[in-house]
Formats: sequence, C-alpha cells, structure tokens
Amino acid sequence: MSILTKYILEKYLLHFIIVLISLQLFFVGMDFLQNSKNLPNSANLQLLYLMYNSFFTLTLTLPLSLVFGWILTLVVFVRNNELVAFTSLGAKKFNIYSPIILVSLVLLVILVFIQMTPLAYSYEQKKKILEGNYFTNTKSDIFLKYDDNFIYFKKLLPLEKRAEDIHIYKIKDEDVVETIIAKKAYFQNDKWYIVDAKIIKKPSKLNFKDSKLEVRHEKFLNTLEGFKPKILDNVYDEKSTFSILDAISALDLLSKQDVNTDKIRAAIYYELVVPFFVLPLIMLIYTYTSYNRRFFNIGSFTSFSIFGTLVIWGIFFMLHKFSNNGVISPEISLLLPMFLWYSISIFIYRKKNKI
Repeated sequence: MSILTKYILEKYLLHFIIVLISLQLFFVGMDFLQNSKNLPNSANLQLLYLMYNSFFTLTLTLPLSLVFGWILTLVVFVRNNELVAFTSLGAKKFNIYSPIILVSLVLLVILVFIQMTPLAYSYEQKKKILEGNYFTNTKSDIFLKYDDNFIYFKKLLPLEKRAEDIHIYKIKDEDVVETIIAKKAYFQNDKWYIVDAKIIKKPSKLNFKDSKLEVRHEKFLNTLEGFKPKILDNVYDEKSTFSILDAISALDLLSKQDVNTDKIRAAIYYELVVPFFVLPLIMLIYTYTSYNRRFFNIGSFTSFSIFGTLVIWGIFFMLHKFSNNGVISPEISLLLPMFLWYSISIFIYRKKNKI
C-alpha cells in the first residue's frame, strides 16, 4: 500500500466513522425518545431494544455513511488544496477514489453477511419488545400448500418449533382423498412430526352400499420436510423480514409449490444487491469535484451530493416497497434499475473524463 493510499484511507475512515456514529445516535436516539414511554421497565429489555434497533438502523446508515464520509473527505481535501498536491505527485483519478470503493465494497459485504445471521430479524425483535411480546411469539390460522397437501395450523409457535391443531388435506385430481387431524406437531431433524394423528381416508370410488370412510391412528407422522418454523412465521406476515439464508430456503420450497414468491425475491434482491448502489455514487461524486478551491462552490457541491444520494436511495427504497407489495416484479423494480444505474454511471464517468 502506497503512502498516498494509506493517507487517503486514514482520512476517509475517520470521517466515515464520525458520520456513521452520528447517524446511528440520531436515528436510534430519536426512536428511543419516541417509544421510551411504551418500553418495559426492565433495563435488560431496554438495552436489548437499543441493540436490535442499532443493527436494524445499520442497514440504512452504513451505505449512506460510506457516501457522506466520502463527501466530507473531498471537501476537506479541496479546502486544503490536497487534491492538487496528489495530482502534482503523479496520482491519477483512479488511484484516489479506488481505495475508497474497495473499502466500501468490503464493508457492504460485511453488511450482507450480517443479513445472513439472526440479526436480520432485529426489526421484529425490537417490535416485540415494544409490544411486550418478546418472550412470546405465536401466529394463528396459517393455511398453506405443500406438494399435494393443503395444511392448516391453528397456532404456530416458531421459537418453540411447534404447532397446535393441525389439519392436513391430501388432494388428488382436485378431490380431497385423505385428511390428517392432530393436536400437536413438532419440528425436528428438518421435518415436522405430527403426534397422535387421526387419518381419515375416503374411498376412491363412491357407491351407496360399499363405500365407507377408513379411519386409523398413527403415533408419529412426518411431513413438510425442510419447511422451517421461521419461514412459516415470515412468509405469511406482510411486514416481516427475512435473513438471506431463510429467504433462499423459502424461495426454493415455495417455488416448487407454485406459490407467488415476489415478496421473498424482493427481500433477497434488496439485501444482496441494493446496498451496492453507493459504489457508482462514490465514483461520480469524485468526478464532479474540482481541484481548484477558488472556482469550486463547496456549499453547492455538498448540498447537491447529499441530496442526490438521498434521492437515489429513496428511489430504490420506494421500488423495494412496490415489489414487496406485489405491485411490480422484483426483477423489473430492483434488478433492472440497478443495472441501468450502473450503466448510466459508467456512461457519465466516461463522458466526463472523455474515455
């Protein structure tokens, strides 16, 4: 690593940390002040609330801080005439902003990795603390399709990995041929085990004299292999979130059932792809930075850069909401705009630098 690169990174990381801490304190502090009256009196739960809220807010503040920290760094470099000094030493434009892009890329990958852990559910955890339901988590009246079965859960307890009052209807040629009824089911070894199941089988051919229902009991019966309780918990909740790994598992399972997966695909694209919208911004902001302090309006540059960053982020956030609600296909609302954003950024960069 050259002395110049080391110097630029030291300045940038200092400004990035300052901006990140400031944004975190602002968002987390404002949220805590607004909801402090509704929080439990327990100090432990309040600390957990702050921790979960901090991780949830990080998904917003980290990408923005990467850009805002770069804007602040450029302003300092221009005021001190350091950009002129860098070019006088023979540094090219790419040598100045490429270390920032590399560091940003690493930090964004770490953010994506966090979204693969249980911390991806920070919003749900802080919401449960606020509502006084941190130690209880139940879902009621869940009805789903799995292969040739339609399954009904009266009550689902994802944290305990069990369900109550289960009805399973096996369908063949648009006709119910078998019904399984049980009071309890448990999720173990990547399967759901139904306890004390009552199985009612309808004869394939119905006639008035000989047709009768066949009823038998099974001590244990397994079904829904690989369908995790957390996936069941989130797929049927409009405002829930997914970790990336759970979302991929849910996508694989539900795709086989011909179930609409727009919400799950939107979650995957938003967590895996959208955070990287900041990389072209870092390049473009530097492109429109003037080396000469005398002819450079720092106020206008800072305002326009911050405003442009918020607009780009707002557009992707809005498109994510559209795709999450099923208004637009996730591929059209998230992947296509990201491809266009990168293409337009490269075109502007090449035109500005006459490459």
